[in-house]
Amino acid sequence: MRVIASGVAAASLMLVLNVATAAAAPITFSGSGSSPAGIQAVVDAYRTDLGTLNPNVAGSFGSGRREINWDGVPDALSAPNFLPANFFNVNSPRGVVFTTAGTGFQVSATAASGTAIEFGNINATYPGLFQTFSSPRLFTALGSNSLDVNFFVPGSATPALTRGFGSVFTDVDLANTTSIEFFAANNVSLGVFFVPVANEGLSFLGVDFGSNIVSRVHITNGNTALGPNEAGAVDLVVMDDFLYGEPVGVPEASTLMLLLGGLLGLGLIGAWRKA
Repeated sequence: MRVIASGVAAASLMLVLNVATAAAAPITFSGSGSSPAGIQAVVDAYRTDLGTLNPNVAGSFGSGRREINWDGVPDALSAPNFLPANFFNVNSPRGVVFTTAGTGFQVSATAASGTAIEFGNINATYPGLFQTFSSPRLFTALGSNSLDVNFFVPGSATPALTRGFGSVFTDVDLANTTSIEFFAANNVSLGVFFVPVANEGLSFLGVDFGSNIVSRVHITNGNTALGPNEAGAVDLVVMDDFLYGEPVGVPEASTLMLLLGGLLGLGLIGAWRKA
């Protein structure tokens, strides 16, 4: 009898531990074009897939999507100034906080601000490389060509999960270089997905896992941080709109224990009846 109970407990515990990583095969939405019109259809298809756009308020709606287009960021927090990493969880609650191995984050300036647009403040050649999907601002990490997007219940410090994430990229020159890697709550990779090429154009990549299992995404933009001219093998890439499933709170340990207890109870009853 004890052996049966132990086996049920192990199976039940394994089921609970696998809840965060169990999902259907992901659906990928990707495309590229020379202008916003060239990717509009695939962006809209991903929006439809994720569901209704939710307002930028604290708390989770449980379903639907959130978006960031950078355009409402005030000039005081745009180039040449830094964007706070938690701006879109505190100032404008959308449930994301950024991290990077670089020096910080920057949103490009508007023409009215007097600062060069499209990161021309960093290098005067960049407005000739980059274009916007939703005008006028773009987004980048500084001092690194990569960053992480961490999900929280909007307006809180509660970790959250999302069903999927997508981004618009500009000036992807090299294949299999710019990418999004997805991670589950246990920090196990759910896969690396590459962004299609569009030299001086726009690209979009969005992935939907079908259930809320993504806790973080790691974005690699080209192969070089902003600063130098783009020449030869140097590929400089920045981002525009982010789209992602509504962040939903990670189940607390007590909830998982209740689930485990229920599964154990069912298993033990079944085992008792068979004994």
